[in-house]
Amino acid sequence: MQLNDVTLREGDQMPGREYTAEQKIECVRALDNLGVPFVQPAFPATGEKDRTVVAELSGTTDAEIIALARALERDIDAAVDASADVVETFVSVSDRHLEHLLGMSREEMLAMLAEAVEYITDRGVTPHVTLADAFRTDHEALIEVFETIPNVPFVTLADSVGARTPATVSSSLDRLSDDVDFSRVGVHFHDDMGCGTANALTAYHAGVQKADVSVASLGERAGNSSLEEVIVACAVDLGDDLGIETDELVPVCRNVLETLGEEYGGRKAILGEAISEHESGIHTAAMLSDPATLEPFDPAAFGGERRLVFGKATGNDGARKLLERAGVETDDETLSSFKSTLAECGPFDLDEALTLATREFGD
Repeated sequence: MQLNDVTLREGDQMPGREYTAEQKIECVRALDNLGVPFVQPAFPATGEKDRTVVAELSGTTDAEIIALARALERDIDAAVDASADVVETFVSVSDRHLEHLLGMSREEMLAMLAEAVEYITDRGVTPHVTLADAFRTDHEALIEVFETIPNVPFVTLADSVGARTPATVSSSLDRLSDDVDFSRVGVHFHDDMGCGTANALTAYHAGVQKADVSVASLGERAGNSSLEEVIVACAVDLGDDLGIETDELVPVCRNVLETLGEEYGGRKAILGEAISEHESGIHTAAMLSDPATLEPFDPAAFGGERRLVFGKATGNDGARKLLERAGVETDDETLSSFKSTLAECGPFDLDEALTLATREFGD
């Protein structure tokens, strides 16, 4: 499965955000160095800023730069004139969206989509298509869309309002696989019910070949499938790094967020400092012997760091292992004294605790 990063386009649409062209360009270059194959940074029809972003990046990245466009010639012209590698046009396909967003019949929508794809192709650019509200659209209606645009390399099914869970995503894709070549299928999920990453992983198992993701789930409302969570889950649980430079994942994602002025919590999966921090006496003692005892992965494998904390919570086993690692002969008196010093003067990280053990209790 290939990843399409939508952080900069989706994030810029969040209330109160207005990323600059310079911020977007810097972040795209970081994501490109990470090995993300597709990046969708802009919607050129919205203004000069997004046209500048696409134009500045064109021809300078290994990633294909995708520009978003409505199925309108003026939107497509803005994307093509900015030299986008791919123009991704989108239409609504559910009955509800056709009535309340587009105000047109299904036949009219299909004609508009076909004309848009033909126009993109005639202008010499690769077309991709996103089908809004696809997971609340009848199966036969989806098949009709795929048949209408048979030569589009990727058609992305969007769960536009985050209304689906892994079970329903799985059943929908399983049924669709009988009628559609999944080498053409992408997915776009929102995290309104907390299922964005899980749904993307469900699509991976179904054989879908492209997934939209965003750093720290940045995006409208609750955001999108998390880039870092999808990558780590695939690498750790499935042995597939998705072609990403995984040892740079955490620092690149943190740098992107810093560049955009976006915050993330200390307990944010993958990125938060607290997720690899351990203080419980039982935990630290075990992790001094074998960190995998209580961690799903070595944070260093993704450019993160582990922090063991020693202080009041440190028990006999942890204190003894620290002293042994520091080369200090351990008896009951030394052990008790070391524990008291940790409790009174701590907390310490591992290096500080080892230095203390050597300085205060070594020969």
